[in-house]
Amino acid sequence: MNKNLWLLALCQGLFLTNNVVFIAINGLVGLQLAPFGWMATLPVMGYVVGGALSTPLVAQSQARWGRKVSFQIGLAVAVVSAALCAWAAFSASFWLLCTATVVAGYYSANGGLYRFAAAELAKPDYREKAVSLVLAGGLLGAVAGPNLASATRTLFPVPFAGAYIALIGVALLSMLCMSAIRFEAQPVVLNAAGQREQGRPLKVLMRQPAFIVAIVGAALGYGVMNLLMAATPLAMQVCGFDFDASALVLEWHVIGMFAPGFVTGHLIKRFGVLPIMGTGVLLNLACVAVALMGVELHHFGIALFFLGVGWNFLFTGSTTLAMTAYRPEEKDRAQAAINFCVYATLALSAFSSGVLVTTQGWTLLNAGSLVPIVVTGLALAWLGLQRQRVSSGA
Repeated sequence: MNKNLWLLALCQGLFLTNNVVFIAINGLVGLQLAPFGWMATLPVMGYVVGGALSTPLVAQSQARWGRKVSFQIGLAVAVVSAALCAWAAFSASFWLLCTATVVAGYYSANGGLYRFAAAELAKPDYREKAVSLVLAGGLLGAVAGPNLASATRTLFPVPFAGAYIALIGVALLSMLCMSAIRFEAQPVVLNAAGQREQGRPLKVLMRQPAFIVAIVGAALGYGVMNLLMAATPLAMQVCGFDFDASALVLEWHVIGMFAPGFVTGHLIKRFGVLPIMGTGVLLNLACVAVALMGVELHHFGIALFFLGVGWNFLFTGSTTLAMTAYRPEEKDRAQAAINFCVYATLALSAFSSGVLVTTQGWTLLNAGSLVPIVVTGLALAWLGLQRQRVSSGA
């Protein structure tokens, strides 16, 4: 870990602070302001829809101005969007809140590339560990996010308006850290004609088994996590728990998401990427099993912790797997495609989360999440067989 990686890990932590606060409060603020209860998680959905819509714009800005400038633009958008969310809370405008979270999605699309930037700040042999350790910076978000939301929710007469204002300061602090990071210029690859090599088109990349499974693992792993996490504050409120209890559960969930980052890269190097991703699938199944056992505080806490660790193994593994499937000159389009699929799945899961938990209940929501979990497991098994056939054929 060099200075640049430590600073990027801190930026990751501040990015996750923003995300955790949004997840903790957007559904509750939405429930207060929405015309109908099933629309409560539309602000959560807006955040990820904005991320999906922003992925091509972010890819263009990364290619034109480089990592640092693009990341700083994203942080500037974070300041503006947090201010808009606060304005929406003060004015009790549900649709302004939804619009503000869509705008915030541009920051999310930028922050989603921090893990790829981490690989560029480390030597090739340490890329897995660099990705894993920068993701571990999200531990800051695990602690700061829920506590920030709890501490600022009554700062003003309007519930949670203070939390949105606090996020402006979080973004400004991240801008300061980002300004101190030095990103090395990536080498320009030239073709035989002396022109800049563009690499393979996206449709060719999308036909590679490793790239397909990397997208499935990242998108469905994140989708299941978001489906259950976004519904948790609403489900716990229905079960009679106060906001502090929900914040505690979310805190341990996010600890589960990022604490393994200190060892996940090492585990991938030792055991291989597919076994670690397979372990993530098993942990997701364990999450559903615990959630179906009851609705006491410990059921929510243990289930969400398992969900967080499972996400870490799947997401870190998917990122590592994806980096084996594209060349340096193809990184912008490849990373944009992966993030678009992730955010599109998140948008669907965020909307489904609010609809299902308010109409069908927590139990059926968990049972339904088994479908994408099983699909992810089957995708990993398919890639394992593909690699086994190639190895035996050689």
